[in-house]
Amino acid sequence: MAKSKADREQGTGLWENLQTLIYALVIAGGIRTFAYEPFHIPSESMLPTLLVGDFLFVSKYAYGYSRFSLPGSPDLFKGRVLEGQPERGDVVVFRYPGDTSLDYIKRVIGVPGDRVQMRDGELWLNGERVQRRRVADFELHDRFGMVRRERQYEETLPGGRSYMTIDLRTSEGDNTPVFTVPSGHFFVMGDNRDNSQDSRFQVIHGGVGFLPAENLVGRANIRWLSVDGSASLFKPWTWPGAWRFERMFTSIH
Repeated sequence: MAKSKADREQGTGLWENLQTLIYALVIAGGIRTFAYEPFHIPSESMLPTLLVGDFLFVSKYAYGYSRFSLPGSPDLFKGRVLEGQPERGDVVVFRYPGDTSLDYIKRVIGVPGDRVQMRDGELWLNGERVQRRRVADFELHDRFGMVRRERQYEETLPGGRSYMTIDLRTSEGDNTPVFTVPSGHFFVMGDNRDNSQDSRFQVIHGGVGFLPAENLVGRANIRWLSVDGSASLFKPWTWPGAWRFERMFTSIH
């Protein structure tokens, strides 16, 4: 039996809607793969720069593309395509060398050929002490209304790149040997110096070790949302009170 005109029009409308959905998914997948990928902060290793509950956009094209740029990380090729090199001070997202299913975020401190060392909690780069100065304590307001105050420093790398760090206490990472960054790798650290498993520690000890360039996912560019964890998913009226509006749509340094 021949379909009526109404049936044909309904079928055409469904197909057009399906096509629109497919196009939207392809475009969204392309943006996520080649341009920007969302990322959220699950830990305090990058305090005071990044707080738990910050949501970021990560620039995928900043350093080119590796297999970790692709959904599922298929082992289609080695190295990077259209490679760009991170600069000292960049905040980068990467695949953890000990388990490449995990995303980590740290700050690039050393590039290939650099000599990096910590002495008594202070950063030394290529034999020179990196400038740092004590500033006002960092205040962290938790979801229960309590305030933590942490000792805060402004650190300035050669070339003038500045950012804030936290130094809480004497820890294992405060004194290290000299690390010489090999070709094709980077030295990364968390801004929360006493609460970060990073390149100061080898992978077998839970650290990052020297970060292979292939593991880079991208550069953290902008913070588009920040929530303090006090809201309930099923209580929409609690959402506005949890938003940290002053942090939304701000660049990451």
